[in-house]
Amino acid sequence: MTESPPETPLLGKADPTPVMIERTDGASPILLCCDHAGNAVPAALDGLGLSPDAFDRHIAIDIGAMGVAMGLAARLDAMLVAQRYSRLVIDCNRRPAQATSIPQVSDGTAIPANRGLPAADRRQREREILAPYQSAIGMELDRRAVAGRATAMVTVHSFTPRMSGADRPWHLGVIHGDDDRGARMLLALIEETGAGVGLTIGHNQPYIVEMDVDFTLPVHAEERGLPYVELEIRQDLIANAAGQAAWADRLAALLVPWAARLLG
Repeated sequence: MTESPPETPLLGKADPTPVMIERTDGASPILLCCDHAGNAVPAALDGLGLSPDAFDRHIAIDIGAMGVAMGLAARLDAMLVAQRYSRLVIDCNRRPAQATSIPQVSDGTAIPANRGLPAADRRQREREILAPYQSAIGMELDRRAVAGRATAMVTVHSFTPRMSGADRPWHLGVIHGDDDRGARMLLALIEETGAGVGLTIGHNQPYIVEMDVDFTLPVHAEERGLPYVELEIRQDLIANAAGQAAWADRLAALLVPWAARLLG
């Protein structure tokens, strides 16, 4: 017997749309994405059974990432595609088959509403939240391809200074998967310009792009052969507007020559 989908839509009229797009006519060849920009939860999910303060933590949102991404969009005149919903509802940078797509536990915190979740409810979150976000990225890349417009992708993330009892000393992680062109070019520019003086830069630290687990870059950049880099900034450095602006300035100065060299 086939399981019937839920009859009531997950997202109500008062819920925000999943996707936020800025600078649709941006002139930059860079397409910015922010997979974990927001911490919204559909009203129908009643806070996932968590206290409200849980959604201010790193388990629910990439703290400061949206501020940096918005700053980069403005400084580079680059289009930005960002996701408004919390990664605890559904992680829009995970392939749906992965257990971490809708986590039952995150950094030791149990997510009550995600335990024993029926398959139909999982698919509803995928259909109403993940799919519109990833489709928006794909449609923009299709549009650029038709126009013959060269593109490099940059995803903006942040990471907690301490995870699973271990300190994470990096200020910035330069991250890639199988295709390391973009990461190696950025690391070379950091060295060449002295932008990394006084900073601890991680090459594929504290994460890597996992080709069979992650979604955005494996599907949209690797499969299309587009150069890319994932930026991971430590959250305590961008927890306020001043830090976000400083990092947007620092990264924008690197990403202009980065894209020019990669795309010729």
